This record gives sequence, C-alpha cells and structure tokens, in this order.
Amino acid sequence: MARRRDLADQRRRLSAATWSVLAERGLPGLTLRAVAERAGCTTGMVLHTFADKQALLVHARELLHRRTGLRADAAQATAADPVAALRAVLLQAASPTEEKREEARVWVGFLAAALADPVLADLHRDYNRRFVARVRELVHAARPDLEPAEAADTATSLVALVEGLNALACVDPETYGERTQQIALDAALARLRVEP
Repeated sequence: MARRRDLADQRRRLSAATWSVLAERGLPGLTLRAVAERAGCTTGMVLHTFADKQALLVHARELLHRRTGLRADAAQATAADPVAALRAVLLQAASPTEEKREEARVWVGFLAAALADPVLADLHRDYNRRFVARVRELVHAARPDLEPAEAADTATSLVALVEGLNALACVDPETYGERTQQIALDAALARLRVEP
C-alpha cells in the first residue's frame, strides 16, 4: 500500500512541477529536465511517470482542463439562477487576474502548439467542445425559448469572445483588464437578453 501512495505523491509532485514550469517558462520551456529540477528529482524519475515529452505535454494539457473545469463547476454550483450561472462560468473562464492570465498564457501556448501537433490538436478541440457544450446548456437554461441551433451559435460566440479576450489579455492586460472583460461579456449577454 505504501508503494501506491508513493507513486500518487510522486505524480502530484510532478504535476505541480509541470504547472510551475509551464507558468514560468511557457510551453517552449517545458522540458523533462526542467520538470525534474523543479520537482527535485532526476529526469529518470520523470520518465518513469511520463514515457516521453509528448506524454508530459498531454498531462499538462489535462491539468489545465481539470483546473478550469473545477472552477467552472464551482461557479455554476453557487449561482442563484441560470443567468447568473452563465455569467459566472464565462467570467471564471476570462482572465482578469494575474493567476488567470497565467492560465491563459498556458492555454495560448497549447493552442499554438496544437497547430503542429495532431495529438495536442485533438485534445484542444475536445476540451474546447466540452466548454462550448457547457455554455450551450447554460444558454438554453437562461433562454429556453431559443431554438437549439440559435443556442448553439450563441454559446460558440460567447466562448469565442471569452477566449479572444484571454489571448489579448495575455499580451496587453492594461487594455483588456477586468473591467473591459466584464463590459464585453455583459454587452454580449445583454444582446442575448439575459442581462445579469
């Protein structure tokens, strides 16, 4: 039993190290050696957990999805009504704070890497479609009168808005700060007639 716990602890340490390296150095700086140094272990230990750099990248992308998914779950669960849930989930996906801009920088790095890596492209597409599906369900709950196609188009537009703001805030947080992101999102929701 102790061995299983050691492996779980090792994976947690390597996950934390992976995220730390990603946040600090971006995707180009995510190497087996950098993760090993950050975790205080050997590259052999990293390779024992992740077969190669591709496996490490897939794990890192899964980490990002899990982090944002848990935050979306919490935002949705604490909302008072469907409109508030939709707004809360979209705002938690935005990047008004430095911590969220860090996640957005990691996301943008994965998006760029996905252009040349079919495995990362498949993951990115899958996770994005899951987010769009969540937003589509929230749009439907907030506006049950919309036709399914209109709810789907609205959800895709809202996700595109948030992800676009994230990408822009990564390089220009002064222009695309918290207030600007909230104004843009609230204007989009008002056009949908689901104002908060």
